[in-house]
Amino acid sequence: MSTTRAVLLAALCAGLHTPATAAPRRAELLKLEGDLATHDPVIMKEGNTYYVFATGRGGGGIIPIRCSTDMRRWTMCGSVFQKLPDWVAKEVPKARDAWAPDISYFNGQYHLYYSVSSFGVNDSAIGLATNGTLDPKSPKYNWEDQGMVVRSRAGEDDFNAIDPNLVIESKDQIWLDWGSFWGGIKMRQIDPQTGKLSSKDTTLYSLASRPRLKPHQTPPVEGAIEAPFLVRRGGYWYLFASFDFCCRGVKSDYNVVVGRSKKVTGPYVDKQGKPMTEGGGTPVVPAIAPQWHGAGHEAVFRDGKTDYLLFHAYDPKTGRPQLQISTIAWENGWPRVAQ
Repeated sequence: MSTTRAVLLAALCAGLHTPATAAPRRAELLKLEGDLATHDPVIMKEGNTYYVFATGRGGGGIIPIRCSTDMRRWTMCGSVFQKLPDWVAKEVPKARDAWAPDISYFNGQYHLYYSVSSFGVNDSAIGLATNGTLDPKSPKYNWEDQGMVVRSRAGEDDFNAIDPNLVIESKDQIWLDWGSFWGGIKMRQIDPQTGKLSSKDTTLYSLASRPRLKPHQTPPVEGAIEAPFLVRRGGYWYLFASFDFCCRGVKSDYNVVVGRSKKVTGPYVDKQGKPMTEGGGTPVVPAIAPQWHGAGHEAVFRDGKTDYLLFHAYDPKTGRPQLQISTIAWENGWPRVAQ
């Protein structure tokens, strides 16, 4: 690995501090073109190429991959799986696709966490696949499934094991957060050697949730919070999340909020000091804008000295999901994206 690539990967994956002076003074949306029909995007860079992973099917298989050399022109360049791993049929037999992937790099490999579930039910699981490279032309390119990481069972667990996000505090302190509806956003420590849950720290941390008047209702129609994404900047950890509803086309009211904490395990509070475990969250991306409806399932990406927010949003006329990318401006310790 070259020195440049090693430094870049360390900055992207270890959450290193970016000086406040490096942030853009104003946020702006990138002008994108090409294959943008993306849902639940997450991004990683290797060499000179950016890779976006997304929910569902495309590129000849499951979990489609789109590539770009400038983060603006995107083409389909493959997929992670040709079919769902064998363990899925046993654990979550109603699953038909893999959802909401998350990509990270640690311990010498790329780690892709993904969700399998049935829509509206917390009979779900998070799996893990690894690869030595993201370059499909490399002889080292091979996605190897490592099996199940987290499981939630209907009637037993008050959380939903989907929407994984891995965050690296240090080489020995790695965390996986996840969650959708039910009891909100949860987190467990990960064993860096296996990428699976730690046997040393078995605490299930609660990071964020919203009030539910009918906590036993299935599927839940209130307390909508999901798609967590954690990033460190300066002396704070920032927890981004999506409120309200995706997947309803032009009727979607998904929107992005954020809170912050001095510790990765929380407590997270919004700009007004309201805990995210009590429904707090400072708005970042609105549900409705001239160019979209239902913006959400965000991912933060640091490239050089610039931070970006990726998310999908629905075309206000066709209702089809589309990739959006905005630079992030940091103002008084809080993120702002293009409106």
